[in-house]
Amino acid sequence: MSNTPKVAVIMGSDSDYPTVKATISTLKSFDIETTVNVISAHRTPDKAAEFAKNADKNGYDIIIAAAGKAAHLPGVLAAFTVLPVIGIPIKSSTLDGLDSLLSIVQMPKGIPVATVAVDGADNAAILATQMLALKYPYLKDRLYDFKKGLEDGVNKKDAELQKKLEEDFK
Repeated sequence: MSNTPKVAVIMGSDSDYPTVKATISTLKSFDIETTVNVISAHRTPDKAAEFAKNADKNGYDIIIAAAGKAAHLPGVLAAFTVLPVIGIPIKSSTLDGLDSLLSIVQMPKGIPVATVAVDGADNAAILATQMLALKYPYLKDRLYDFKKGLEDGVNKKDAELQKKLEEDFK
């Protein structure tokens, strides 16, 4: 067992990078080793299958796969591995991401893919970190700190709003 969590982030196209960048940033903020590749389920299916078949022996714990439109990439990868796969449906111009979302969540029995919201790149990384915390317990403390930061941020915004309301409606 490796002492370092390792996540593969796979995009169906380099046009997914602006969205997926948040996934990479969030994983790195938790000090999770991250590799990023463009692999197409349709244009490079052999490469997709080969990557997924070898992901476990190559030390990956989780695969995050982002895809738009038909969005078959997460399911194709999941078909060739026992590792958890998290799908990020990418918002496309065609159906505003609904096509991607439905493609990823409609997996057949035996080939599950966890799915986050359309363009939910941060949540994909957070979900991966939560899964990894089962194997790497130090991540739990990091996640508690992260959640506390979210709470503090909301409380700060509320305090600022209260001050603004007081000033605006004296």
